[in-house]
Amino acid sequence: MLKRILVVALAIFMVSPTVVKADEGMWLPMFIKRLNEVDMQAAGLQLTAEELYSINQSSLKDAIVVFGGYCTGEVISSEGLLLTNHHCAYTSIQSHSSVENDYLTDGFWAMNRSDELPNPELYVDFLIRMEDVTDRVLKEVSEDLSEADRNKAIQEAIKTIKEEAGEENDYIVQVKSFYEGNEFYLFLYERFNDIRLVGAPPSSLGKYGGDTDNWMWPRHTGDFTMLRIYSAPDGTPAAYAEENVPLTKELREKNNAFYHHLPISLEGVSNNDFTMVWGYPGSTDRYLTSWGVRQLLDIKAPTIVDIRDLKLEIMNKHMNADPKVRIQYASKHARTANYWKYFIGQSKGLKRLGVYEKKQDIEQDFQAFANASKANQSKYGAALELVEEAYNETNETEKGATFLAEVGIRGTDAVLFTYRAHRMITKWMDTEDAEEKSLVLEELKSFAEDHFKNYNAALDEEQFARLYGKYQAEVNPAQHPSFFAFVDKKFKGSFEKYAAKMYAKSYFTDAERFNAFMAAPNAKKLAKDLAYVASSSVFQSYFGLSSLNAEANENMNKGNRLFIEGLRKMNPEKTYYPNANFSMRTTYGTVGDYVPADAVHYDFETTLDGVMEKFVPGDHEFDIPQKLIDLHETKDYGPYADENGDLIVNFIHNTDITGGNSGSPVINAKGHLIGTAFDGNWEAMSGDIAFEPELQRTISCDIRYVLFIVDKYAGATHLIEEMDLVY
Repeated sequence: MLKRILVVALAIFMVSPTVVKADEGMWLPMFIKRLNEVDMQAAGLQLTAEELYSINQSSLKDAIVVFGGYCTGEVISSEGLLLTNHHCAYTSIQSHSSVENDYLTDGFWAMNRSDELPNPELYVDFLIRMEDVTDRVLKEVSEDLSEADRNKAIQEAIKTIKEEAGEENDYIVQVKSFYEGNEFYLFLYERFNDIRLVGAPPSSLGKYGGDTDNWMWPRHTGDFTMLRIYSAPDGTPAAYAEENVPLTKELREKNNAFYHHLPISLEGVSNNDFTMVWGYPGSTDRYLTSWGVRQLLDIKAPTIVDIRDLKLEIMNKHMNADPKVRIQYASKHARTANYWKYFIGQSKGLKRLGVYEKKQDIEQDFQAFANASKANQSKYGAALELVEEAYNETNETEKGATFLAEVGIRGTDAVLFTYRAHRMITKWMDTEDAEEKSLVLEELKSFAEDHFKNYNAALDEEQFARLYGKYQAEVNPAQHPSFFAFVDKKFKGSFEKYAAKMYAKSYFTDAERFNAFMAAPNAKKLAKDLAYVASSSVFQSYFGLSSLNAEANENMNKGNRLFIEGLRKMNPEKTYYPNANFSMRTTYGTVGDYVPADAVHYDFETTLDGVMEKFVPGDHEFDIPQKLIDLHETKDYGPYADENGDLIVNFIHNTDITGGNSGSPVINAKGHLIGTAFDGNWEAMSGDIAFEPELQRTISCDIRYVLFIVDKYAGATHLIEEMDLVY
């Protein structure tokens, strides 16, 4: 699953210095007119740049939203109906599930508006506009500034810009860096917080294939969920309230905002059809140098995989033993497993495709450019040397830093909960105003309730004991958090003994003890709590990393910034694109089959027949509901079958996406929705670092399969009637 954030010429560090293909690039929509419109129309697009992105009228961009801060969603009806991936909404589905009402297993469908379920943790953001503010941000920056002073000047300028942009509205204001600090762009968003669950297929369809098929093609997964955006009766954003209404075009226009929903195509796709994907790709690192690739392959990736192996083993043990735990940890397991497999595939791809060596070739060319003149030498001559020195220094601490993140921060629920709860407790105890104090307490109680709902002490205790034991054994003692010495002294170095006492006694490892403590809080007792001792030590180490590697980080930032600037000047005739940073982008290409290896050919689409071929009764990854089997046997596909009578499930296309694009709409040449993107393919797992045009494919769920599940499987025909279906 994809899950996990410019001037005349846009630039990016490629694996090889060839002309950019239409299928490569994550383009900022505000530059489509200048950079992409001609090429996109030559490739088949039947729309204008103004119809795609406009700040003066409704355009396609107004149908695309940030979903929850980590995925993409698209508006697909005139009444705020929203489509995204099943795995993007998985936490929300899980939050409404219980052993008695297991929506993860059975699916959920609201047959009327009153049944739609609120999700307080969810929001969507509509992009209002973006603006180049590079000159303003860099106005006080000069060549002779130190990196620290440069950053200070930039942050002061950004603060002023954001304050000005937010003076007369309630928009979310962001200023983001591009090209490692060479350019800066302002983004204004309007946020809606009342997002209700409308329909989700059972996990046997929405996660069909599980971890086995994750990142793989051929794929047969119905990875979609439907939600609805609600507003206050006047169309303004509002927290959940019964009187709220579905967001509509009329309400948006009433507030001088634009609304667009995507028509749904029943045409399907053919090989070489034009496609484009809109959304919020999270992060790519295609400027990464050879030293960065080496550090990733030798230290970071294998360490993450090894730690998550153990974490998944413990999760699986407890989840398989108890249905309640299975539901509690479903979302956590999915997040852990997703990037466990990602790093396995990425490492294999980087090695197989020789990315390290290709990066070295580019660096050699860059150094020749840097040495070509005195001016170049003065500006860019030391760029790669700074980067190399920084990696040599951080190589010494990278394993410890990875353990700190994977075990210390993300390893156990108790440690992270303790850190967050302690901050809220401190704020509550220090607040004198009675009303504010009451609000903080209510927030804390709600936070604790949400935490303990999806927490199992036995599972978490085993993770703590075994993961920290691994940390102790495999990381240089000089890089251990300080409480490791306490464990050595008081518990003879046994994290199993420490965990046993911590989970039996701590205020933060049991709901009843936590609530009892909150009834009579005591700062001295809190300071001696073993969960607090561990948590405060871990986060002290975590936040201390930046100061530990301060000089290396400054050198890295400066070297990368100069490297990227020099690369663009080295090839001024090229049109380039920026790394992903969770800002709105479009990418375009074509539907297409591919050859992943000698004598192997993969077609561009899969069918429901393939779902049946993989079907294994009772298998948690490949079991399917009887109703789907019956529909397949009778071929009751309705208008959603293709011209051959087959029901297409997934298809692939060579657009350039990454995590954050999960849920992104796949749109045809006419601006109609043909699918929703949800994954990449195994052979191109190195794509976040090096795009491989012959191999890289986006895996998408065919919109006709979505409609078939909604209509024929779920019987939620009212949702079909709400959409604009076109041929």
